[in-house]
Amino acid sequence: MKFSDRNILTISEILDSETEFIPLLSSEDEEHFNAEKVPDKLPILPLRNTVLFPGVVIPITVGRDKSIKLIKDAYKSKKLIGVVAQKDADIEEPEISDLNTIGTVANIIKILQMPDGNTTVIIQGKKRFQLLELVTYEPYFEATVIEYENVQNLIKNKEFNALISSLKDLSIQIIKQSPNIPSDAAFAIKNIESPVFLVNFVSSNLNIDIKDKQRLLEVSDFHDRAQKVLTFLTRELQILELKNQIQNKVKVDLDKQQRDFFLHQQLKTIQEELGDVPGAQDIEELKSKGSKKKWTEEIAKTFNKELLKLQRMNTQSADYSVQLNYLELFIDLPWNEYTKDNFDLKRAEKILDEDHFGLEKVKERIVEHLAVIKLKNDLKAPILCLVGPPGVGKTSLGKSVARALDRKYIRMSLGGVRDEAELRGHRKTYIGALPGRIIQNLKKVKSSNPVFVLDEVDKVMGANVSGDPQAALLEILDPEQNSTFHDNYLEVDFDLSKVMFIATANTLSTIHPALVDRMEVIDISGYLMEEKVEIARRHLIPKQLKEHGVKKKQMSFPKDVIEKIIEDYTREAGVRKLEKNIATIIRKEVKYIVDEPDYSKKLTIDELTRILGPAQFQKEKGLSNDVAGVVTGLAWTAVGGEILFVEVSLSKGKGILTLTGNLGDVMKESATIAYEYLKSHAAGLDLDPEIFKNWNVHIHIPEGATPKDGPSAGITMFTALASAFTQQKVRPKIAMTGEITLRGKVLPVGGVKEKILAAKRAKIKDIVISIENKKDIEDIKQNYRDGLTFHYVDKMIEVVDFALLKEKVKNPLLVN
Repeated sequence: MKFSDRNILTISEILDSETEFIPLLSSEDEEHFNAEKVPDKLPILPLRNTVLFPGVVIPITVGRDKSIKLIKDAYKSKKLIGVVAQKDADIEEPEISDLNTIGTVANIIKILQMPDGNTTVIIQGKKRFQLLELVTYEPYFEATVIEYENVQNLIKNKEFNALISSLKDLSIQIIKQSPNIPSDAAFAIKNIESPVFLVNFVSSNLNIDIKDKQRLLEVSDFHDRAQKVLTFLTRELQILELKNQIQNKVKVDLDKQQRDFFLHQQLKTIQEELGDVPGAQDIEELKSKGSKKKWTEEIAKTFNKELLKLQRMNTQSADYSVQLNYLELFIDLPWNEYTKDNFDLKRAEKILDEDHFGLEKVKERIVEHLAVIKLKNDLKAPILCLVGPPGVGKTSLGKSVARALDRKYIRMSLGGVRDEAELRGHRKTYIGALPGRIIQNLKKVKSSNPVFVLDEVDKVMGANVSGDPQAALLEILDPEQNSTFHDNYLEVDFDLSKVMFIATANTLSTIHPALVDRMEVIDISGYLMEEKVEIARRHLIPKQLKEHGVKKKQMSFPKDVIEKIIEDYTREAGVRKLEKNIATIIRKEVKYIVDEPDYSKKLTIDELTRILGPAQFQKEKGLSNDVAGVVTGLAWTAVGGEILFVEVSLSKGKGILTLTGNLGDVMKESATIAYEYLKSHAAGLDLDPEIFKNWNVHIHIPEGATPKDGPSAGITMFTALASAFTQQKVRPKIAMTGEITLRGKVLPVGGVKEKILAAKRAKIKDIVISIENKKDIEDIKQNYRDGLTFHYVDKMIEVVDFALLKEKVKNPLLVN
């Protein structure tokens, strides 16, 4: 509370321009006012933020249509009006029940039209009245009133004189110590003769709550009212003195840090003087929000305990902000708040088909999950792991699943994560501690059952000095454990069992076996040529046309052009490079669309070569069988399947085996096994065992800059060695894959689907593979197998019996 300067400033301005207005009440005026009778009926003017006291002149701004009508009518007819303060200033159209019962009879001195269009009225209070009954509502309120009892206990003695003197002294001291109040106010205070008007004048200019002013107006006992006013003045003076003491202790040139401290000290002092508890607003907000949360009894108990701890803390301490942040996280987390799943299976299938071509196994699994939830109405979400080469749509599939289920979507990249605390959070006692990224993302989407994509889970680092992030994932991705997931910052268990986790990876080899065991692994292999063409036509081309502002009718990609892009300018299992090439073509064509109205809307092969340049890749194709010792093998890579060639060359020597082509240890061992097995079973191929002593053997696998490893080229090396020593032709358009042993067995290999796709791209017709891989072949869709003939073998000798023709090559080497 401080002495208000608003009314005094306004009156001073009026005195300068309108000299007939005298805001101070003389003794004669007071006697005249007391002698006047209050009319039986008065037009009532409700005031929002002001209380008018008898004798005091104040300006008011009127804006309501009723109020403007009342003021103009009363001013024109020189009628008195009744001014009553509203109980609630926010009410726009008050009723009689919204007004206080005690008001002040007022005389309109002047109406002023302000430059901003508002109407300002100068009114002077006369006598108090009591509101009895409203008799007229339109065009403004009129009510019956009676005069409120006159001021009582006006006994002029020593005590009375001391009280009045104290009021004047305190008022003048406050005016002197407050730079915002002009010196006119002190002059006015000194020249007031009437004690009643003095109390009214000071009461009117106190900056206190409207309710307190209304109470002062209603007090009839003069001594009691003067004492209350004196109390307000004393409190204001004490605050001013405290403020000045603080200001005197602080340097004039305050830097930002000192200034913030000063303001906090001021605020703290004022709050203590007023009895206001610092931080009360924060605590009330937390309590209000906490009452609306759907948490369990245990979580509610923890929250209330931490809230009590916050209440006992000093708001200036560092721990206060830490505790406040912790409780705000508590409030913001979606405890038992779930979005409603959409159980329309046909809609889900339609959305999944719209966004992705192929990937039937994943789509089928999602629809199965929906069907079970629909039947049981309660199911822990599955934890899927989509494994496949880059660019096949693993990450974007998660977004489609979220759309199909009507769930919120979160994507969190785990590539390069090496600190366990990124997943589990730090303990909140540490400076700068934060919850883990799992909890942070759930807070962001405000749902406990989103679709949560853990991207690149195979790129997470293992155990290191910062902990083991993969070990933290064991709890997150375990359906039996994640219902009580423990975040170090949160310090209470959070239920992740309803979250649908979808992990993506390029390979399982770098993922901890225990982590793989907790997930349902779904292999997403590369696409066939036909599938890539459809993906380009349905998704990639429309997307890029839209991003470049090109309409469909302005540009078209014929099927043969798309196939040419795929064959000559991409070498991938997915479609990422294909999309980049399509974007490049559209960018190049846009300038013709803009500048040349007669451009060709249909892209041709010749234009494709002009835009993208000469072909970047040669078509994969099996070699001819004119040369002995060259066999086509099948390999798996992180970007899909590939064909590779095993070349064997013989030269006169002492039986030395040489391996080249940047081979790994496992591949070198396969070559040694194949060579030794051939030597020990030479008779079965009509070879003289002694010839191996006279010929050096060189095994080479082209593209030496590319590292190669793995056991799957075993039967390919064995067949190439057998062809080189027998000089027999290899069956045309054949490829093979399989691991070998010294016992002559052919063992199964992985990456079968990717290898089949590579074989189809290379126009291979026959594939030799272990009989134990038959189940993998049968699990592959028929359209992937069309045009291929599979030959299942159990022993190494069966491979050469089928792969080698009886016919020798032209100009055979005389080995025997």
